Amino acid sequence: MKRKAIALLSGGLDSTLAVKMMLDLDIEVEALNFTSPFCTCTGKNSGCKSEAVRVAQEYNIPIKVMHKGLEYLEIVRNPVHGYGKGVNPCVDCRIYLLRRAKEYMLESGADFVFTGEVLGQRPMSQRRDTLRVIERESGLEGLLLRPLSARHFEPTIPEKEGWVDRDKLMAIEGRSRSVQMKMADDLDVKNYPCPAGGCLLTELSFVPKIRDVFDHAEELNMRDFRLLKTGRHFRISPQSKAIMGRSEADNNQLELTRQPGEAALTWLDGNTPVAIIIGIQGDDVFRLSARIMLRYTKAEPDAECRIELRTDDSKQVFSVINDMGPDDVNKYLVA
Repeated sequence: MKRKAIALLSGGLDSTLAVKMMLDLDIEVEALNFTSPFCTCTGKNSGCKSEAVRVAQEYNIPIKVMHKGLEYLEIVRNPVHGYGKGVNPCVDCRIYLLRRAKEYMLESGADFVFTGEVLGQRPMSQRRDTLRVIERESGLEGLLLRPLSARHFEPTIPEKEGWVDRDKLMAIEGRSRSVQMKMADDLDVKNYPCPAGGCLLTELSFVPKIRDVFDHAEELNMRDFRLLKTGRHFRISPQSKAIMGRSEADNNQLELTRQPGEAALTWLDGNTPVAIIIGIQGDDVFRLSARIMLRYTKAEPDAECRIELRTDDSKQVFSVINDMGPDDVNKYLVA
């Protein structure tokens, strides 16, 4: 009887190799890919999601893309197993993903779950002790196979039952990917971008933005976190934030994501970032945001500047003085 397994497929090198190994061992594979607003390699037509879809298409396996939702944001805010160097709850994140994978395994009639994890590759979530914790707390004890490092661990049920030949599994360990790259050549696996992936939660420069949302949002929503990758963020008041584009691409993105009732500001007399105001709107918020915005233009110091304010279908113009220096602006800058 042919066995079926669920793969956690990021589209990176390790998870792709794991899929290829299972297919070569005559396992029926179905892939899961999880999207996150914190992935560093996402884009409209590129990134982990589309790479995972490409791999699935190449190997002719079904793939289901799942979104890390509000439940995941609560895990980021209050992880049971703590953070890494940033606000990255890596152990809790893996438990969350594998719990969802187990649910899908049961729904789809699959026999086990496998991943591309490698012992010792990541300092927080891929140590031997944490790998055991993740397996236990995800509810997948005995049913979680890690083909690239399998021979470093006790045999799983798929190995004990003979569904998978343990002798054909690997014993890779550590952070180097030289063995995986040699495997890729041997298995004819090509075009594997983003081999290590990336998560903004590990980046120390990103931590203040995350904490600012947690500290000021009455209710968490995915949009607030998606916006963190765009522009400069300024905390104008406990209930209001201004986001200003760093580039034309940022400006366009802010315009596209602006919601009904939210204001957009631009300087009328020169090149300007777009600033959008999220949260509570109001004249004091608009004026302070405009003064901050002017710091990122070529407006003359202490000049009176005309600002266009757009809200929904209406436009109006008001004037402010370009009177804020770097220290004044930095008081409001989140990152």
